Amino acid sequence: MCGIAGFIDAKLSKEQGEQFLDKMLAATVHRGPDYTGKFINAPAYLGHNRLSIIDLSNDANQPMHFEHYSIVYNGEVYNYLEIKEELKQKGYQFKTQSDTEVILISYKEWGAACLQKFVGMWAFVIWDNQKKELFASRDRFGIKPFYYITNSGSFYFSSEYKGLKSTPYFTNQINVHQTARGLQLGWMCFNDESYFDCIKILPAAHNLIFKEGKISLVKYWDITNFNNSNLTYSEKVESFKTLFSNAVNLHMRSDVEVGACLSGGIDSSSIVSYLGAKYPDSKIKTFTIYYDGKNEVDERPWVNEVIRKYPHIQNYTYSPKEDELKEYFEKTLYYADVPIASSSPVSQYAVMKLVSEHQIKVVLDGQGSDEYLAGYAHSYYRLIADKLKDLNLIGANAILNSYAKEQQIRFTKKLNIFFKSILATIMNENALYQLEFEKYYPFVFPNPMKNIFQISEIKNTNHLSTFLYNLLFYTSLPTLLHYEDRNSMAFSIESRVPFLDHRLVEQVFTYANEDKIDGAITKKVLRDALKNYLPQAIYNRTDKKGFVTPGEVKWLRGSLKYLLDQPIKIDFIAKKKALPEIEKFKKGDNTNALWIWRLVVLNEWLKKNT
Repeated sequence: MCGIAGFIDAKLSKEQGEQFLDKMLAATVHRGPDYTGKFINAPAYLGHNRLSIIDLSNDANQPMHFEHYSIVYNGEVYNYLEIKEELKQKGYQFKTQSDTEVILISYKEWGAACLQKFVGMWAFVIWDNQKKELFASRDRFGIKPFYYITNSGSFYFSSEYKGLKSTPYFTNQINVHQTARGLQLGWMCFNDESYFDCIKILPAAHNLIFKEGKISLVKYWDITNFNNSNLTYSEKVESFKTLFSNAVNLHMRSDVEVGACLSGGIDSSSIVSYLGAKYPDSKIKTFTIYYDGKNEVDERPWVNEVIRKYPHIQNYTYSPKEDELKEYFEKTLYYADVPIASSSPVSQYAVMKLVSEHQIKVVLDGQGSDEYLAGYAHSYYRLIADKLKDLNLIGANAILNSYAKEQQIRFTKKLNIFFKSILATIMNENALYQLEFEKYYPFVFPNPMKNIFQISEIKNTNHLSTFLYNLLFYTSLPTLLHYEDRNSMAFSIESRVPFLDHRLVEQVFTYANEDKIDGAITKKVLRDALKNYLPQAIYNRTDKKGFVTPGEVKWLRGSLKYLLDQPIKIDFIAKKKALPEIEKFKKGDNTNALWIWRLVVLNEWLKKNT
């Protein structure tokens, strides 16, 4: 895990170019404090901040070169050893033990087709000095970030916003559409749009070529098979178990110690339980954040279930103190580069701080599972919608009753779920999100905003699969991965997400709805595949907490009250609509507490960034 930066700009002198490159690298040095390297071959300037994880020797420093190719790379290709053997059979010789060299020689041998062989996460740039062509690629799910600015035939790129702010074409003109998505929906990015008009995002599963002042984008991978598996359910369970095991095993490849985040939910517990069973003689370190007090979410009882089953696991816990929250919030906001949409990233920052204090440079985390295994409660709207679409009213009612009974939902809430399921039956995903965008929270933008997001409407599949696909690529996961990257890299930690092994994701999308949700049981195939590893209490757990923190209510009335008390200086919203909502919150109305958090944090972020 590292930070990359660079540009192609023929208008600069070598001295000017090196100054810009130095500033870009200095802004992101936290991503890779082990070594900073530069390669200058005007008009190409490549820079790299290295976090040493695989092949700790200086031989693996970057930029790295092979023949007329030069690379800067952020990420891990976990199956690099297998690819390396294949390349050796073709006659290639290697000078390092790194995956970087494997990527570079793979590109030499197969060109862009090499990406089809990679299992991992990456954002890299390869400069072909012979063709005078820059090739960039981002992994299938966008686990690793890649931002760029293009102007007047020049191209600048970086792992973070920060790396681009010192470049000659950066302007702080705010992208109002993205700001609206963040405020109303909590999305921190969308497709190729960032919070600044000038900064673009290379979308997940895309390659970019910059040559002769022009950019071309190519999508190299997608999920195409839905709900068409011929396997029996028991065969699906075994297949999932095999793929999951392989994914975690590959993600454990490292030349430094690997730990894991442990929240007590089924995702992180699955990873840690598997590690506990596979490495019975290893004192694997895990890390948990909790909050004390009445009505606070404290997951330690669930975490302790895992520790009791695998006592050789060393779990470290921490509860952020009241007098630390302001500092944690400010640093989370700084490293995030965006106006964080909830208080959860602050807790995640605290987790990574705890990891760092125990000298761990790599952690496994459970991100991604909810998005394709239907872990979120609102998956039920689409699941019931699929029954209604097939005119299976008995089946729809059975699912609703089972869920309501398990979650102890009142009749009014049950009616609300049924109403939303009807909407999911008659409206497409774009229309549903447009409705949520305009109606769920107060809409304080003076002008209507139509068609500011276009998510996928997949043909020949059902409502649930379409919904899950969009969670992965547009609506949920990109934001979560943004926080995952920034909070871990704030402490120079590599965070790995084995649930996002693309082979596992592809397989699950071929499964039927009932393989994912069975009545009140979510993530059914995951539970059954890991049943022998998981503690019984975790296997049977049906409440979905998420990464819950008390921030949107308690912190805003405590350590972060200053955010509420500052004048709102957002010039593109209708303050006459916004200010009364803040006053209602100050008087104790928590109805729109999350939206109030987003509004005042946006206000603070704009103050610091414009």
